[in-house]
Amino acid sequence: MPITPATATHIPSNGTADAILLELVDENGVTIGTAEKLAAHQPPGQLHRAFSVFLFDERGRLLLQQRALGKYHSPGVWSNTCCGHPYPGEAPFAAAARRTYEELGVSPSLLAEAGTVRYNHPDPDSGLVEQEYNHLFVGLVQSSPRPDPEEVGETAFVTPAELAERHAKDTFSSWFMTVLDAARPAVRELTGPSAGW
Repeated sequence: MPITPATATHIPSNGTADAILLELVDENGVTIGTAEKLAAHQPPGQLHRAFSVFLFDERGRLLLQQRALGKYHSPGVWSNTCCGHPYPGEAPFAAAARRTYEELGVSPSLLAEAGTVRYNHPDPDSGLVEQEYNHLFVGLVQSSPRPDPEEVGETAFVTPAELAERHAKDTFSSWFMTVLDAARPAVRELTGPSAGW
Protein backbone atom coordinates (compact mmCIF):
# COMPACT_ATOMS: atom_id res chain seq x y z
CA MET A 1 0.00 0.00 0.00
CA PRO A 2 1.39 3.43 -0.84
CA ILE A 3 2.15 5.47 2.28
CA THR A 4 0.60 8.91 2.29
CA PRO A 5 0.74 11.45 5.12
CA ALA A 6 -2.77 10.38 6.15
CA THR A 7 -1.89 6.68 6.35
CA ALA A 8 1.59 7.16 7.74
CA THR A 9 0.17 8.42 11.04
CA HIS A 10 -1.60 5.09 11.47
CA ILE A 11 1.52 2.89 11.17
CA PRO A 12 3.55 3.27 14.35
CA SER A 13 7.31 2.71 14.45
CA ASN A 14 6.96 -0.55 16.40
CA GLY A 15 5.32 -2.14 13.35
CA THR A 16 1.95 -2.92 14.96
CA ALA A 17 -1.15 -1.49 13.38
CA ASP A 18 -3.11 1.08 15.33
CA ALA A 19 -6.84 0.65 15.59
CA ILE A 20 -8.52 2.41 12.66
CA LEU A 21 -11.00 4.97 13.93
CA LEU A 22 -14.12 6.13 12.11
CA GLU A 23 -16.15 9.29 12.63
CA LEU A 24 -19.52 8.65 14.23
CA VAL A 25 -22.20 11.07 13.05
CA ASP A 26 -25.81 11.98 13.78
CA GLU A 27 -28.63 11.78 11.23
CA ASN A 28 -27.54 15.16 9.81
CA GLY A 29 -23.95 14.07 9.27
CA VAL A 30 -22.61 16.07 12.22
CA THR A 31 -19.63 14.41 13.93
CA ILE A 32 -20.48 13.16 17.43
CA GLY A 33 -17.48 10.97 18.24
CA THR A 34 -15.30 8.12 17.02
CA ALA A 35 -15.36 4.33 17.12
CA GLU A 36 -12.99 1.55 16.12
CA LYS A 37 -13.76 0.38 12.57
CA LEU A 38 -14.80 -3.21 13.28
CA ALA A 39 -16.78 -2.21 16.37
CA ALA A 40 -18.74 0.36 14.34
CA HIS A 41 -19.84 -2.42 11.98
CA GLN A 42 -21.00 -4.87 14.68
CA PRO A 43 -24.81 -5.26 14.87
CA PRO A 44 -26.84 -3.11 15.08
CA GLY A 45 -24.09 -0.87 13.64
CA GLN A 46 -23.12 2.68 14.61
CA LEU A 47 -23.90 5.47 12.15
CA HIS A 48 -20.57 6.63 10.72
CA ARG A 49 -19.16 8.72 7.88
CA ALA A 50 -18.24 6.95 4.64
CA PHE A 51 -17.66 7.78 0.98
CA SER A 52 -18.34 6.12 -2.38
CA VAL A 53 -16.58 6.96 -5.65
CA PHE A 54 -17.83 6.34 -9.20
CA LEU A 55 -15.20 6.91 -11.90
CA PHE A 56 -15.89 6.76 -15.63
CA ASP A 57 -13.67 6.51 -18.68
CA GLU A 58 -13.89 8.70 -21.80
CA ARG A 59 -16.55 6.33 -23.23
CA GLY A 60 -18.84 6.77 -20.20
CA ARG A 61 -18.13 3.31 -18.80
CA LEU A 62 -18.14 2.83 -15.01
CA LEU A 63 -15.03 1.40 -13.34
CA LEU A 64 -16.05 -1.44 -11.03
CA GLN A 65 -13.85 -3.28 -8.58
CA GLN A 66 -14.11 -6.76 -7.16
CA ARG A 67 -13.12 -6.62 -3.51
CA ALA A 68 -10.10 -8.78 -2.64
CA LEU A 69 -10.84 -12.21 -1.16
CA GLY A 70 -8.75 -11.37 1.92
CA LYS A 71 -10.97 -8.49 3.06
CA TYR A 72 -12.87 -9.17 6.29
CA HIS A 73 -15.99 -7.36 5.07
CA SER A 74 -17.73 -8.35 1.81
CA PRO A 75 -14.75 -10.19 0.28
CA GLY A 76 -14.94 -11.17 -3.38
CA VAL A 77 -18.02 -9.11 -4.22
CA TRP A 78 -18.22 -6.49 -6.96
CA SER A 79 -18.80 -2.86 -6.05
CA ASN A 80 -18.36 0.72 -7.18
CA THR A 81 -14.94 2.13 -8.09
CA CYS A 82 -13.91 2.79 -4.50
CA CYS A 83 -15.51 3.17 -1.10
CA GLY A 84 -14.26 3.63 2.41
CA HIS A 85 -14.17 5.82 5.49
CA PRO A 86 -12.42 9.12 6.15
CA TYR A 87 -10.15 9.22 9.16
CA PRO A 88 -11.52 11.41 11.97
CA GLY A 89 -11.06 15.03 10.85
CA GLU A 90 -10.22 14.08 7.25
CA ALA A 91 -12.40 15.69 4.58
CA PRO A 92 -14.46 13.09 2.65
CA PHE A 93 -13.18 14.51 -0.67
CA ALA A 94 -9.55 14.05 0.43
CA ALA A 95 -10.29 10.53 1.71
CA ALA A 96 -12.00 9.59 -1.56
CA ALA A 97 -9.02 10.75 -3.64
CA ARG A 98 -6.52 9.11 -1.26
CA ARG A 99 -8.24 5.71 -1.20
CA THR A 100 -8.84 5.66 -4.95
CA TYR A 101 -5.08 5.96 -5.42
CA GLU A 102 -4.23 3.49 -2.64
CA GLU A 103 -6.65 0.82 -3.87
CA LEU A 104 -6.50 1.27 -7.64
CA GLY A 105 -3.28 3.17 -8.36
CA VAL A 106 -5.13 5.92 -10.23
CA SER A 107 -5.83 9.55 -9.48
CA PRO A 108 -9.10 10.91 -10.89
CA SER A 109 -8.64 13.58 -13.57
CA LEU A 110 -11.91 15.03 -12.27
CA LEU A 111 -13.69 14.39 -8.98
CA ALA A 112 -16.89 16.14 -7.93
CA GLU A 113 -19.30 15.88 -5.01
CA ALA A 114 -22.56 14.10 -5.84
CA GLY A 115 -24.56 14.44 -2.61
CA THR A 116 -25.00 12.13 0.36
CA VAL A 117 -27.11 9.09 1.17
CA ARG A 118 -27.87 7.45 4.50
CA TYR A 119 -28.49 3.70 4.67
CA ASN A 120 -28.53 0.61 6.87
CA HIS A 121 -27.42 -2.57 5.08
CA PRO A 122 -26.72 -5.76 7.07
CA ASP A 123 -24.33 -8.16 5.33
CA PRO A 124 -25.77 -11.67 5.75
CA ASP A 125 -22.46 -13.43 5.08
CA SER A 126 -20.27 -11.60 7.60
CA GLY A 127 -22.99 -10.52 10.04
CA LEU A 128 -21.60 -6.97 9.89
CA VAL A 129 -23.80 -3.91 9.39
CA GLU A 130 -23.22 -0.93 7.10
CA GLN A 131 -24.89 1.91 9.00
CA GLU A 132 -23.51 4.80 6.99
CA TYR A 133 -23.82 8.47 6.17
CA ASN A 134 -22.18 8.24 2.76
CA HIS A 135 -20.63 11.11 0.77
CA LEU A 136 -20.88 10.41 -2.98
CA PHE A 137 -18.32 11.43 -5.62
CA VAL A 138 -18.28 11.07 -9.40
CA GLY A 139 -15.35 11.63 -11.68
CA LEU A 140 -13.22 10.69 -14.65
CA VAL A 141 -10.23 8.38 -14.91
CA GLN A 142 -7.80 8.55 -17.83
CA SER A 143 -5.20 5.97 -16.84
CA SER A 144 -5.37 2.20 -16.46
CA PRO A 145 -5.95 0.88 -12.93
CA ARG A 146 -3.00 -0.70 -11.14
CA PRO A 147 -4.86 -2.31 -8.24
CA ASP A 148 -3.33 -3.22 -4.89
CA PRO A 149 -4.00 -7.00 -4.69
CA GLU A 150 -4.57 -6.71 -0.93
CA GLU A 151 -7.58 -4.50 -1.68
CA VAL A 152 -8.84 -5.38 -5.17
CA GLY A 153 -9.22 -8.74 -6.92
CA GLU A 154 -10.27 -7.50 -10.38
CA THR A 155 -11.47 -4.38 -12.16
CA ALA A 156 -13.82 -3.90 -15.10
CA PHE A 157 -15.18 -0.97 -17.10
CA VAL A 158 -18.89 -1.48 -17.86
CA THR A 159 -21.71 0.17 -19.79
CA PRO A 160 -25.16 0.29 -18.16
CA ALA A 161 -26.19 -2.81 -20.17
CA GLU A 162 -23.05 -4.70 -19.14
CA LEU A 163 -23.63 -3.71 -15.53
CA ALA A 164 -27.20 -5.04 -15.64
CA GLU A 165 -25.95 -8.34 -17.08
CA ARG A 166 -23.15 -8.63 -14.52
CA HIS A 167 -25.45 -7.62 -11.64
CA ALA A 168 -27.83 -10.46 -12.58
CA LYS A 169 -25.13 -13.15 -12.37
CA ASP A 170 -22.44 -11.89 -9.98
CA THR A 171 -22.59 -10.96 -6.30
CA PHE A 172 -22.42 -7.22 -5.55
CA SER A 173 -21.94 -5.37 -2.28
CA SER A 174 -25.10 -4.85 -0.25
CA TRP A 175 -24.74 -1.06 -0.61
CA PHE A 176 -23.95 -0.90 -4.34
CA MET A 177 -27.40 -0.20 -5.80
CA THR A 178 -28.24 2.25 -3.00
CA VAL A 179 -25.17 4.40 -3.65
CA LEU A 180 -25.42 4.11 -7.45
CA ASP A 181 -29.08 5.16 -7.46
CA ALA A 182 -28.31 8.11 -5.17
CA ALA A 183 -25.43 9.21 -7.42
CA ARG A 184 -27.32 8.77 -10.74
CA PRO A 185 -28.27 12.45 -11.24
CA ALA A 186 -24.61 13.46 -10.96
CA VAL A 187 -23.53 10.47 -13.07
CA ARG A 188 -25.91 11.50 -15.86
CA GLU A 189 -24.68 15.08 -15.71
CA LEU A 190 -21.06 13.89 -15.93
CA THR A 191 -21.44 11.26 -18.66
CA GLY A 192 -24.19 12.84 -20.79
CA PRO A 193 -27.38 11.27 -22.13
CA SER A 194 -25.66 9.06 -24.72
CA ALA A 195 -23.94 6.98 -22.00
CA GLY A 196 -27.32 5.72 -20.83
CA TRP A 197 -26.93 6.03 -17.08
